[in-house]
Amino acid sequence: MTDSQPGGVLSGIKVLSFAQLAQGPAAVQMLADLGADVIKVERPAAGAWERSWAGGDAYLNGESLFFLGFNRNQRSLTLDLKTPEGQEIAHKLAGWADVVVENFRPGVMDRLGLGYDALTAINPGIVYCSGSGFGPDGPYRDRAGQDLILQAESGLASVTGRAGDPPTPVGAPVVDIHAGALLAFGIVSALLGRERTGRGARVESSLLEAALHLQMENLTYHLNGHFLRPDRCEEGTPTRFHGAPYGIYATRDGHVALSMNPLPKLAALLELPALEAFTPQDAVANPAPIKRMIAAVMTSRTTAEWIETFAAADVWCGAVNTYEDLETHPQVAAIEAFQTVTHPVAGELTLLRHPVRFDGDQRRPITAPPLLGADTNDILGDLGYNPRTIARLRARTVI
Repeated sequence: MTDSQPGGVLSGIKVLSFAQLAQGPAAVQMLADLGADVIKVERPAAGAWERSWAGGDAYLNGESLFFLGFNRNQRSLTLDLKTPEGQEIAHKLAGWADVVVENFRPGVMDRLGLGYDALTAINPGIVYCSGSGFGPDGPYRDRAGQDLILQAESGLASVTGRAGDPPTPVGAPVVDIHAGALLAFGIVSALLGRERTGRGARVESSLLEAALHLQMENLTYHLNGHFLRPDRCEEGTPTRFHGAPYGIYATRDGHVALSMNPLPKLAALLELPALEAFTPQDAVANPAPIKRMIAAVMTSRTTAEWIETFAAADVWCGAVNTYEDLETHPQVAAIEAFQTVTHPVAGELTLLRHPVRFDGDQRRPITAPPLLGADTNDILGDLGYNPRTIARLRARTVI
């Protein structure tokens, strides 16, 4: 079967994707970016769920930006998995594949005859990856999992925001994307293991595990007797275990983030000799008065002026940027984080590049996300189906 993405560290790896929503597609796209040949299996006519939904109703010429952001460098095959013919094709593809990825609720793939036991009987060397909301067992096994739900259930929302705010979700789907990265990490680890042992593997992770992993530092403290009630602060950081000046401060025209910095250094730069009276222990135990003193001075200059001053003194700091700022950010431009491609319907489309470089280069060109079923005939032809059989399957809406 033809590799749609020649080159790359995963060139030659064949992935059969039943991924949906964000968690699974985020994982699969990482593999596709690195050269894996990914076949995305979608429903005839309707396609994947994410083709018909976009946050904020964001579409380009009728194409969902949610779908376009998660499905580049892949081929699309339409297939009705509830028909015997569709399952037969899926089984043939499982024999071809190195990796299968799915993130339905637990049990769905088994009911379709495409579960781990069924596909490893066809291909014992396969790496079978399952993502879920809450894991394969336990009382929450069958509950719907989604980023906001897991930010709530995992405690992440409870520690985000300022004191006095209600529990606050993070302003990006961090659980979904981190969960996808964990699945991709599990897959490539299992492929490496197969190279050494010749055996396939079952890879599983969940949104809940991803949400907890994001809070590894916080939870390590909490579970070992420290910060048992991590009350949020009023001064721009939700954590108590980072002492002053750690937080975000208003400037004359924006905001600056100050990380962990020695107070004597800041006392000189801010012309605040009173800061020198505070010890490191004070900075943790009672950060509020320190932060109020710093905040009162920070509004005297612009963000750019403070960043110039702090950077020259090697103070750990950063400007609080908007998304618009990122479009012209010099470092974002230097790492070539964005790339524009042409989609046959959406037109000009700007996407994030893969975030990992190999041998100093991440500039492999990316291909636009596929139109629904665009590669069905080619894929079935590679499996040995002749044009007459393909036409018959299409007439019966199997594909």
